[in-house]
Amino acid sequence: MAKAKKSDKAAIDLGFDEKQRVAIADGLSRLLADTYTLYLKTHNFHWNVTGPQFNSLHLMFEAQYTELALAVDLIAERIRALGAPAPGSYSAFAKLATIAEADGTPPAEEMVRILAADQLAVVRTARAVFPLADAAHDEPTADLLTQRMQVHEKTAWMLRANLG
Repeated sequence: MAKAKKSDKAAIDLGFDEKQRVAIADGLSRLLADTYTLYLKTHNFHWNVTGPQFNSLHLMFEAQYTELALAVDLIAERIRALGAPAPGSYSAFAKLATIAEADGTPPAEEMVRILAADQLAVVRTARAVFPLADAAHDEPTADLLTQRMQVHEKTAWMLRANLG
């Protein structure tokens, strides 16, 4: 069996160039970081919410963090399909995320405000990657981004509806 040379490494030819592939994977890495940070924050708020809306918010936050847990896997798997390593550490996420971690335990209404704003931040991160996917005719990534934007926009609306 011949020893594999570096140039023999399986090429990743998805129908668009290497530069585009790397740029899309980098953008998806930022989306993954934001999504994971939002997952962690939502789970934290689920555990720590108190007050008259406890039950409804506790259940709503649980549904949201469950959806986010599934989303991080889809995003990471798309990054891998593009041939890039998916970031997977808190330090990597901290460097890439636009969403700040939660400090302390805010009151329930503030939790809802924070999560609504963070949902929209994820939409903006996804939207920033979309032109890269569109220019490369990377329909699988564009589809993923469209689905993520729809979920986050709807969740932000539902959160805002709790504020009156």
